[in-house]
Amino acid sequence: MEPDVTTLAVDCGGGGIKASVLDAQGTVHAAPVRTATPYPLPPTRLVRTIASLAEQLPPAGRATVGMPGMLRHGVVVATPHYITRSGPRTRVLPELVLHWSGFDMRRALQDALGVPVLVLNDAEVHGAGVIAGAGLEMIVTLGTGLGNAVFDGGVLAPHVELSQGPVRWGLTYDDYIGEHERLRLGDAHWSRRVRKVVEALRPMYLWDRLYLGGGNSRRIVAPVVERLGDDVVIVPNSAGIVGGVRAWDLRGRGPVSEG
Repeated sequence: MEPDVTTLAVDCGGGGIKASVLDAQGTVHAAPVRTATPYPLPPTRLVRTIASLAEQLPPAGRATVGMPGMLRHGVVVATPHYITRSGPRTRVLPELVLHWSGFDMRRALQDALGVPVLVLNDAEVHGAGVIAGAGLEMIVTLGTGLGNAVFDGGVLAPHVELSQGPVRWGLTYDDYIGEHERLRLGDAHWSRRVRKVVEALRPMYLWDRLYLGGGNSRRIVAPVVERLGDDVVIVPNSAGIVGGVRAWDLRGRGPVSEG
């Protein structure tokens, strides 16, 4: 890591986008700036939104952007929320599906920001902010939907869009424990669903440690937290920003790449 480099860290969610600038140690150098995620959201509009946030912050030598969906080497394969008319659970617009599929977000942001850019799934950036770098570590983020990433010995594994996997009643994981269901069910009932998801995933991944992050992880009620197990750790949502610095240490390890 370059000792004096600063990083613009951008966390793009289904409901909001926030950004800050951090030094090489992960210390925040400016209060984070936020905006509601605008819809409809073609990729060029997201690029402009990120550039607008960057203009409100001190200059940085590089940028890390985390966004929902399947990304490979900074290119969008699919994104679940940004193809909709007015946000999660609204009508999918076929023209946005076409605009997003294969869009080179890394290149577009480098052109807009004028610095090297790393673009990853948002849960991968969260995970980079909290992992110890030993054993099989998994992060599940709870927010608008469900995000996930897996690290083996600190190496990021190829991404799997667990959020789109079926659970029951025709629901995906996004549907089953996303924000919409939390609001409908209340925190206690929703928390029990989170525990069911953890118990379903445990024999599939056999992790050494599971981190639960994202904006809703703090809403898991205490009785459920106590029953999650010693191998489960709840981490703050700020990891999505701090991970913007640590994610650069993953370059050349696993599927993370600037190119």
